[in-house]
Amino acid sequence: MKCPFCHHEDTQVIDTRVSEEGDTIRRRRRCAHCDKRFTTYERIELSMPVIVKKNGSRADFDPAKLRGSLMLALRKRPVSAEAVDAAIHRIEEKLLSSGAREVVSGHIGELVMRELKRLDKIAYIRFASVYKSFEDVAEFQDAIAEVGRERKTPSK
Repeated sequence: MKCPFCHHEDTQVIDTRVSEEGDTIRRRRRCAHCDKRFTTYERIELSMPVIVKKNGSRADFDPAKLRGSLMLALRKRPVSAEAVDAAIHRIEEKLLSSGAREVVSGHIGELVMRELKRLDKIAYIRFASVYKSFEDVAEFQDAIAEVGRERKTPSK
């Protein structure tokens, strides 16, 4: 770490402390050349993958858009804000753990559908009808039948 005062490269750590939240490390350093002291902070820097849309354009991941999509599907449904936050967190975790630099928007749509299916079957059908562009009643019936089959199958 270069000294911010004399730009000498030989500095030593005098003290290290972890923040109360546990997400930052504060280090007090001393320059071996000019003997001045300064503080540095270490933080984890995670970057979400870029979203590749159907038309080929790219956009930064926006958690507000993700929340908006979920909330629209869950409108007037008995699902707590904590459950929505947990679903968003799981989606973000899956995207981060994939390690991909780019993700097609369809993959995010599938993750949202999976979370909605866990949270609320009606919200799942609402989202699926738009996401999968249902054209007729038969497609609604198929989606409802799929959800019904899953309810009858014992979970492991």
